[in-house]
Amino acid sequence: MEGSNTVTAAAGDATDLHRPFLEDRTVGKPPPPPDVELETVLTDTTVPYVRRVYVGAWIEMRLLFHLAVPAILVYVVNQGMSLSTRIFAGHVSGLDLAAASLGNSAFSLVYGLMLGMGSAVETLCGQAYGAQRYEMLGIYLQRSTVVLALVGLPMTLLYTFSYPILILLGEPKTVSSKSASYIAGLIPQIFAYAVNFPAQKFLQAQSVVAPSAWISGAALLLQLLLTWTAVYKLGLGLMGIASVLTLSWWVIVAAQSLYILLSHRFRDTWNGLNWRAFQGLWSFFKLSAGSAVMICLEMWYSQILVLLAGLLKNPALSLDSLSICMSISAVSFMVSVGFNAAASVRTSNELGAGNPKSAAFSTCVVTIVSLVTSIIEALAVMAARDSVSYVFTADAAVAESVSELCPYLAITIVLNGIQPVLSGVAVGCGWQAFVAYVNVGCYYFVGIPLGCVLGFAFKFDAKGIWTGMIGGTLMQTIILLYVTFRTDWDKEIDKARRRLDMWEEKKDLIVN
Repeated sequence: MEGSNTVTAAAGDATDLHRPFLEDRTVGKPPPPPDVELETVLTDTTVPYVRRVYVGAWIEMRLLFHLAVPAILVYVVNQGMSLSTRIFAGHVSGLDLAAASLGNSAFSLVYGLMLGMGSAVETLCGQAYGAQRYEMLGIYLQRSTVVLALVGLPMTLLYTFSYPILILLGEPKTVSSKSASYIAGLIPQIFAYAVNFPAQKFLQAQSVVAPSAWISGAALLLQLLLTWTAVYKLGLGLMGIASVLTLSWWVIVAAQSLYILLSHRFRDTWNGLNWRAFQGLWSFFKLSAGSAVMICLEMWYSQILVLLAGLLKNPALSLDSLSICMSISAVSFMVSVGFNAAASVRTSNELGAGNPKSAAFSTCVVTIVSLVTSIIEALAVMAARDSVSYVFTADAAVAESVSELCPYLAITIVLNGIQPVLSGVAVGCGWQAFVAYVNVGCYYFVGIPLGCVLGFAFKFDAKGIWTGMIGGTLMQTIILLYVTFRTDWDKEIDKARRRLDMWEEKKDLIVN
C-alpha cells in the first residue's frame, strides 16, 4: 500500500508538471508528449524497482499503442495497396502476376529511397518537438519535400528505361516487357512519395497518426473499387491496375496535405509556406542521404531475393511462389515498421525532452512487444501454409512451392519483429549512417553472397538463397541489439541538443 501511495503521488506530481502544458493548449500551444510522468516514475527511488518497472510498462504501453496501432494501419494499408495489384494481376494470368511482382520488386527502390530520406524529418522533427522548438517542424517538412522532389526527377529515368534495365539484370523478355508497361504507369507515383513521406513523418513526430490511418484506409477502399472496375468492367489489364495505384497515392497526398493546412492542431508547427525551405538544401540532402541508405539497404534486401529467383531454372514458378511469400512478409514487415515509427517517435521525443531513462525504457518495451507480435504472425503463417497461396492464385504447383517455403518465411517474420524496431530507435537517435554500414556488411557482403552460393552452387534454389539472406539478417539483428542496449543515453541527449542547435543556428543565419 505504501508503494502504491508513492506511485499515486508521483502520478500527481506528473499531472502538476503537465499543468503548464495543458494551459498552453487553451492558447493554441501544442503540448509536448506525456513523457514527464514516465521519467518521474522511473527515477523515483522511493518506489521498489519491480513496481517502477510495472507502472512504467503500463505508461509506456499506453503511449506506444497510441502511436503504433494507427501507424501499423497506415503502413499495412500502404503495403496492401501494392499487394492488391498482385492479387488482381494474379487472377488475370500467371504472366501478369509475375510481371507485377517483378515491377513492384525491382522498382521498389524508389519507395525505399523516398521513405528513407523522409526519416531525416523523423529525427529532426521528433527531437525538435520533444525540445519544444515547434517552429522548426514546418521548415523541416518543406525542406524535405523540396529535396525529395528534386531527387525524384532522375528516378523517372529508371522507370522510363525499365525494360532494358530488366533485360540487363537477366530477367525473361516476356516478363520484362509486361513489367515495363506496368512500371510506366507508376511514374507519377514518384512525386506522390516525395510529398507523402515528409508529411507523414511531420505528423508522426507530433504523435498525430490516427488521421493518416483513416485517410489510407479510405484510399485503399477506393483503390479496390476502381481496380475491380478497371480490370473486370473496362478490361484495362495491367495498365489499369498501375494507373489506379498511382491515383490512390495522390488521393492520400491531397487529403493529408489538406489536413495539415486546415487543422488548428498545427498552428505552431505549421506557419505556412516559407522561402527558407529552399535554403540549406545540400546540408539537408546529406542528412537525408544517410537515412535513405539505411532504409533502402533494408528494403532492397528482400527484393533482391525475388530478382535472383528470376535467374533460377524455373523462373516463372520461382517468381510466383517467392513473390507470394514476399508479399506476406511485406505485410508482416509493415506491422514492424509501425512499431519502428513508434520507437522512432518515442526515442526522439524523449531525447529532445532530456529524459534518458524513458528513452532506454521505451526501447526495451517496444522491442519486446514487436517480437511477441511477430512470433504470433509466424505461427499463423505456419498454420495456413497449405492454403494461403490461393488468395493470390489457383495454381496448385505454386501452392505446393509456397508451402515448402513457409518455414523460411516464418523465420524471416520473427527476425523482422526485432530488426525494424531497432532501426526505428536508430532513426530517433540519428544513427542512420552507422546502421547503413552495418546493413552493407551484413546484407551485401554476407547474406546475398552466401545465398547465391547455397542457391546456385549447391543447387538449393530458392531455399538456399533465402537461407543465406536469413543469415545476413540474423547477424545484423545481433549487432544492433548489442549496440542499442549498451547505449549511453545521457550522451545521446547531448548529441540531440547539439544537432538541434546546429540547425537552429542555420535558420538564424538565413534570417539574418
